[in-house]
Amino acid sequence: MLLIKNRKALFNNELIETLVAGIVLWGYEVKAVREGNVSFEGSYVGYEGNDILLYNCNIGRYSKQFQDNSNAKRPRKLLLNKFEQNRLKAELAQKGRTAVPLSFFLKNNLIKLEFALVKGRKKYEQRQLLKKRQIEKDLARITKGADF
Repeated sequence: MLLIKNRKALFNNELIETLVAGIVLWGYEVKAVREGNVSFEGSYVGYEGNDILLYNCNIGRYSKQFQDNSNAKRPRKLLLNKFEQNRLKAELAQKGRTAVPLSFFLKNNLIKLEFALVKGRKKYEQRQLLKKRQIEKDLARITKGADF
């Protein structure tokens, strides 16, 4: 079941590969994610030592939480096996490659993070993509109304 989706990630970046990982969350963070209080603005996946981490993902307050959520953007550890960690580190070491989170979803009542290895798009590539989508939308609208 999809909980939250990062809609801007695939517009700003060109998708290379998608991966799924478990994520280490505190109790109130799990409840906040289930409520949808997450912002992927500026978040990315990186590594530090032997750990793969999710940086700058803002998980807001749970609605019934009394304490202050001062660690909303703390780095969160991703759960991957050694082979996946080593392969991801090698991919991220290449120039122009980064990993961005795509969505949080539930699988067997556990919260998982889907993220993608991406290559950034230039502004002109984004404009071309918008133009292409608009043309496809116009053609679909025209052919829907036409009787052949």
